[in-house]
Amino acid sequence: MTDIKPWWQSRTLWGAIVTLGSAALGLAGLDLGDADREALIELMTSLGAAIGGVIAIFGRITAKNRIG
Repeated sequence: MTDIKPWWQSRTLWGAIVTLGSAALGLAGLDLGDADREALIELMTSLGAAIGGVIAIFGRITAKNRIG
């Protein structure tokens, strides 16, 4: 495992967040099925990547120095 990726592209991280959220919902009396959980992980991974792209573009536009 030598590749480095931003945290928001980690399916493991989003899976853990969804699992914690599912547990909290379970305690509140709501139940997410496995298919719903997997779809939510996929959605959050894609959303995290999109947000990261927007942040990167914004950072480049507002940067004070040129890339050299």
